[in-house]
Amino acid sequence: MDISASLAAAGRGDQTAWDALVRQFSGLLWSIARAYRLNDADAADAVQCTWIKLVEHLDRIAEPERLAGWLSTTARHECLQLLRRAGRLPEPAEEIADSPDPAPDVDHALLAGERNAALWQVFEQLPDRCRRLLRVLMASPPPAYTEVALALDMPVGSIGPIRQRCLGRLKVLVRGNELLEGRS
Repeated sequence: MDISASLAAAGRGDQTAWDALVRQFSGLLWSIARAYRLNDADAADAVQCTWIKLVEHLDRIAEPERLAGWLSTTARHECLQLLRRAGRLPEPAEEIADSPDPAPDVDHALLAGERNAALWQVFEQLPDRCRRLLRVLMASPPPAYTEVALALDMPVGSIGPIRQRCLGRLKVLVRGNELLEGRS
């Protein structure tokens, strides 16, 4: 997709061009919002505000080829603003809920909750760079490495090796946690 042409067409009101931009970059924006561990409503607000900022600045994007970086920076600012307004920092051990069975056993739910909390506690022991990279790469669908590189200000060629080292560190930390042993 020619981003420069899409930006120009979107600026003229071409809905197809705007839809193409949204399809191209929505995954990146959502992965950034998730990296800040915002709840669903706040994440949606951050993403929506980022798109609004783009609409307001369509005619001022000087380097269209760097749009992913501009959007990433704007999304990060929006997330930080939401966190400041709420007067809170992201919770360190929020659980990720699996799709529960219609009538799960109480013991299963309790064990899953303890495992998730323990995993997030272990995850928080990783260096900040690892946590941010892994959170961005957890997006569904995962963003392209070029988008990740712009969002996190990393060379594209270093993303894979750094990811491997971070996952290796996480594996070592998981092995040292008795609640997680045997589940990795």
